[in-house]
Amino acid sequence: MADLITGLRAEDVRSNLARVRSEIAAASAAVGREPDEVEILAAVKYVPAAELGVLASAGIELLGENRAQDLAAKAQEHAGRFTWDFIGHLQSRKVRQVLPYVRYVHSVASDSVLAQLARHGAPDTEVLVEVNVAGEAGKTGIAPAELAAFLERCPARVVGLMTMPPLTSDPEASRPYFAALRDLAERAGLPHLSMGTSQDYEVAVQEGATIVRLGTILYAPREGAIAS
Repeated sequence: MADLITGLRAEDVRSNLARVRSEIAAASAAVGREPDEVEILAAVKYVPAAELGVLASAGIELLGENRAQDLAAKAQEHAGRFTWDFIGHLQSRKVRQVLPYVRYVHSVASDSVLAQLARHGAPDTEVLVEVNVAGEAGKTGIAPAELAAFLERCPARVVGLMTMPPLTSDPEASRPYFAALRDLAERAGLPHLSMGTSQDYEVAVQEGATIVRLGTILYAPREGAIAS
């Protein structure tokens, strides 16, 4: 398990956020998009609840959590301070726990989750469907060929798609998977694309991302900064 991220400094996060916004603006301009079409979601799986106030001070408003129990605890401790999305693998038994706190669930990908959404979701519950675009064995997500039927079965309001491309150190290697997800969303008439992380978010923006899920790039100390 990765170490928890502690000792965050608002000035570092604020500086990192400004740089990310500048890079998103440049990536958007390169393909004729507006930068405000892209939301920056701070992934806080490894950020303790006690550190979240630093993110608020730095101007971050949208957070994503991977674990249902941690989402509930953090959202309760910081009630009214952030907008929350659930971005981790969603077990069907956790659906009821997650729904009261989130705007979107990004990772709907099984019929057992659909059954729990039908049972516990409201008519206006909004979700994104996770798609395994690369067809990687052992990775969650709906196969592209099964997406249309899955969307028809989903009892919640599907507003977009999410994907995690194969792990790579080359951002350009993710481009075909992002483009494929965009094509699937366009065919389904879905407005949102949750794709791109700290390693490849600029490419994701160029391929149509509306939500980028960022972690370490927001939290790392600035070069030359002296830790207090």
